[in-house]
Amino acid sequence: MDLNRKHKVSLRGASSGEISRDALLAKVSQERELRNYARRANAAALFIQRVWRSYIVRKMEAIELREEWENSLSCRSDTLTKSWVSSRVLRPFLFFIRSLSVQHQKIQARDILCMQTCFKILLESINSNDQGYNFCSLAVGTFEESKTWACQTRKLVYLCSFLLMESSYSQERIKDVLGVSALVLRILIALTDPKSWKIITKDNFKDAETAGNMIIQFIGSCKSGYYTAVRRYIKTLTKHTDERLLITTSAVTLAVRPFHARQPAFVDDSQPDTNLAVEEYVSLILTIPRLVCCLPSALIRALKHKSILMPSFHTILILRDKILTRISEIEHSEKQSCTMEIPSVGWAIGNIISLATVSETDFMDPQESNPEMFYVLYVHVIVTLAKNLLSRVENVGIQDMHLDFEATSDETGKGENTAKISFVELLQPVCKQWHLAKLLAVSGKDIRVIADKGASASSKKVSETLELFDIARFYSCMLRIFCVLNPVVGPLPVLNMLSFCPGYIVSLWSSLESVLFPENGSIADNSSHGPVKTSWSTRSPSENKLKHLKNDGFNKWVNVLNKFSGKSPGPRERVECASDQPESSQVKGSTDDVWDVETLRGGPVGISKDVACLLQLFCATYAHLLVVLDDIQFYEKQVPFMLEKQRRIASMLNTLVYNGLLRGTGPENRQLMDSAIRCLHLLYERDCRHPFCPSALWLSPGRTSRPPIAFAARTHEVLPGSDVHTSPSMGSVITITPHAFPFEERVHVFREFISMDKASRKMAGEVDAPGARSIEIVVRRGHVVEDGFRQLNSIGSRLKSSIHVSFVNESGLPEAGLDYGGLSKEFLTDITKAAFATEYGLFSQTTTSDRLLVPSPSARHLENGIQMIEFLGRIVGKALYEGILLDYSFSHVFIQKLLGRYSFIDELSGLDPELYRNLMYIKQYDGDLKELCLDFTVTEEFCGKMSIIELKPGGKDISVTNENKMQYIHAMADYKLNRQIVPFSNAFYRGLTDLISPAWLKLFNAHEFNQLLSGGNHDIDVDDLRRNTKYTGGYTDSSRTIKIFWEVMKGFEPSERCMLLKFVTSCSRAPLLGFKYLQPTFIIHKVSCDTSLWAAIGGQDVERLPSASTCYNTLKLPTYKRASTMREKLLYAITSNAGFELS
Repeated sequence: MDLNRKHKVSLRGASSGEISRDALLAKVSQERELRNYARRANAAALFIQRVWRSYIVRKMEAIELREEWENSLSCRSDTLTKSWVSSRVLRPFLFFIRSLSVQHQKIQARDILCMQTCFKILLESINSNDQGYNFCSLAVGTFEESKTWACQTRKLVYLCSFLLMESSYSQERIKDVLGVSALVLRILIALTDPKSWKIITKDNFKDAETAGNMIIQFIGSCKSGYYTAVRRYIKTLTKHTDERLLITTSAVTLAVRPFHARQPAFVDDSQPDTNLAVEEYVSLILTIPRLVCCLPSALIRALKHKSILMPSFHTILILRDKILTRISEIEHSEKQSCTMEIPSVGWAIGNIISLATVSETDFMDPQESNPEMFYVLYVHVIVTLAKNLLSRVENVGIQDMHLDFEATSDETGKGENTAKISFVELLQPVCKQWHLAKLLAVSGKDIRVIADKGASASSKKVSETLELFDIARFYSCMLRIFCVLNPVVGPLPVLNMLSFCPGYIVSLWSSLESVLFPENGSIADNSSHGPVKTSWSTRSPSENKLKHLKNDGFNKWVNVLNKFSGKSPGPRERVECASDQPESSQVKGSTDDVWDVETLRGGPVGISKDVACLLQLFCATYAHLLVVLDDIQFYEKQVPFMLEKQRRIASMLNTLVYNGLLRGTGPENRQLMDSAIRCLHLLYERDCRHPFCPSALWLSPGRTSRPPIAFAARTHEVLPGSDVHTSPSMGSVITITPHAFPFEERVHVFREFISMDKASRKMAGEVDAPGARSIEIVVRRGHVVEDGFRQLNSIGSRLKSSIHVSFVNESGLPEAGLDYGGLSKEFLTDITKAAFATEYGLFSQTTTSDRLLVPSPSARHLENGIQMIEFLGRIVGKALYEGILLDYSFSHVFIQKLLGRYSFIDELSGLDPELYRNLMYIKQYDGDLKELCLDFTVTEEFCGKMSIIELKPGGKDISVTNENKMQYIHAMADYKLNRQIVPFSNAFYRGLTDLISPAWLKLFNAHEFNQLLSGGNHDIDVDDLRRNTKYTGGYTDSSRTIKIFWEVMKGFEPSERCMLLKFVTSCSRAPLLGFKYLQPTFIIHKVSCDTSLWAAIGGQDVERLPSASTCYNTLKLPTYKRASTMREKLLYAITSNAGFELS
């Protein structure tokens, strides 16, 4: 760079600090924006000034014109003409009323007087027989006169809408407003009815009718605002509004007038009517909350007429999207929210049902022409609207709705609960059997209806049949609506009707059976049902894609969990991964299993929406019926299905639920899965009590796709919080459908859960070296329960740790020997034996032959009775946790409570057979039950004191009659099975779940739980024990003493063999899975006791008694020479109730 170079100077004269180009452009742009803003501000100011000046000028002109109008009317001449009425009365009146009242949305007292004067003159003119004075003669006059008449009449409609809106607000002059509203409505009714005009002749009737129809068309348009005004007016009405009866009648009459003014081409009811007035009526009137409760009965009869409902149905189906959008916009403009109020589309459903089905006789009179089409349209309309409603309220969630409803109730005093009750009341007709009967009577008939419900008004008509599926979809929607919007009793009203409607559930199953079991179906040869069959049996490409996506997701979880467990895929897992391929030989081979329904192997994803809807309704209805169906009806009378049908239903549900859980389902199938799971569980629990299905049926779905045990257990633990309906998971399969796995495998899973829990406790430092963190207790032989309760009750889940027990004999001396596990087992066995004895008072035995244990009602009166039962729950949990078998079994009713299940009346037979027989006698009693003098109470006795317990509030004052006997039967059963036993079962459950997870327990049913607790049969398999016995001290399997021992064992009675097993292992029953799983292994140790030669010659044998080390499961057996001696010594030892002393 040239340092000597001079500094350059700008030739423009600018300094060296001149602004840059970018800054200059930004400055220019900013100045331009400022100038534009100033111009806009000036233009806005000029506009405001212009509007204000116009308003002031118009207002001054209106006031001046009103003065002149009043003066002219006060000095009017007797000669009046129609032109005078139009130009001197009506024209200035409409101008100043609009300027002074309508635009201000406020009515002055002076304006009311003007309205009364004008409307009276107009009515006088309309009722006049003088054609020169009658205002209506302008409508059939010259072109200019008819144009003026139409313009002024439309302005009267605007004014009528304004007055109706004003009538909806409470104000001081409300009576005056109602009076002028009634006058203007009378005028409009007269003007829209050309037949009532006094000046009509045959020559001008067509012109008059055309003019009247033009006004009616304008009233039906959204420009008039009439339906909006009527909506606002009716929403403020109550049932008893006699002072508004005239206005209400006139307003509704004018609102439905467009329905009666259709062109002759639209007389046929099957012709779709897309009149704008019908759209406004559907969107604004039918969505009014509690419409039928606001209007008088005379108007209700008018609104439910075929001429009103049929066009409304057509419009909803043809313009479905437009109507629903319009309803949503209206709702948004009124600032409603579906989380706080019933959506407007819900009120539309309730109003349509109420109007169409007020009573059995009013549900479309058969004398009407083409009543079948009414039912078809009615069903399709309700389903269309219900889908929209459910898409909104189900997304909100019932909990959110509860909170908002309660808040609304607190704030307003009435609250949404009142609205909800009213809404449910509107739906009551669908809960009546006559409603279903009329729909079923129409099903199967060909009817002319609209082909495409989303098409335009020019859609062609085709023949359609109201199928059973359409009715099923209707009631399926109703069930979901009741579930969400009737949380107090839910869908019970609908389910009660469907369950007890004669033959309906049988019809549902017949339709399903023909589709799901096509080899026995008959629809294949019925050509008229071809489209329906195609819809049911064909799966769309999107469904196939979804199915493969679900399976891909499942296979990924398989790979992840295999890596987690460190295993490669097993053969069963490979079968599962390939089981969805149509060409798979596994699938082909599985068709040999008659209980694995082939059409449901893909779960809900593999069936059409039609079948899914039928299936969901059937499952919900039949599950409800199973609750009240007693064993006599189910097994002996076999209603509603024969047992063979029941087996088919069970197999269908089993296959559907298993594969749905295995492969996963979408949210759209949640309702189906919930209903199917509930129905399946009810059938399975009934089968567990009284079998009617082969065991192969329950195992059938998992025959080729059952996972390895460790894999299933680990999946259950790794994915505990996943959605069982949408996430394919072995954990959800084994939790919800454990019966699909053999009992032995589930026992393995249970033991795997416990092994995993022990491993996690060890990793957490809760379990250290042997002997560390153990619990040491001292127990007196005669006070096992009291000592155990005192020392162990407060430690809770710490009972999972090892227990070291020291026994004190009846003499007060410590017993010899050390506890390496055997004495703790003996302690658990002894404490349960003492506590479960009926003499102790905590538990009693059922009166059935198997004498099962159930908590005694008197236990609540014992000192620490509830706490003792909770403690026993921990003891049982400890036994299950350690794999120790106990000698007792519980009542199935009690176990149902531990498994979290509700008990129904049929289970009473296993708890109290005599009470069950008495209740069934009452159920079938044909005479007058009042003769038996029963009431809703039950009497209990304790220590000679009688106490009366009411089965329902005020039960002692309620007599049992033929009408309420079913309530009495179920109330009595509920008390015995649930209410009476719940305090004890809850306490026992709290103790049990301190050690055993509730999810682990749900792997088993009641009978299997008893097996898990107490082992198999009350005998042992001698051959299995011999195969799994070890010998020490010099014994071998071929030793003479050992051979004698096994001969003696086989000669023992079953009870004696069990006593011997308890003598050695402290438990009288064999391990559930065989002696292979006995830990430690059963051992026979040789005790050498040689006798002298002369003693042996004299016939003497060893005198020493056998002894046992329970800690090692070891039998110390002397070398007996004779079988008789061995038998005698063994029997003496096992009946002596001694431990180590025999050594």
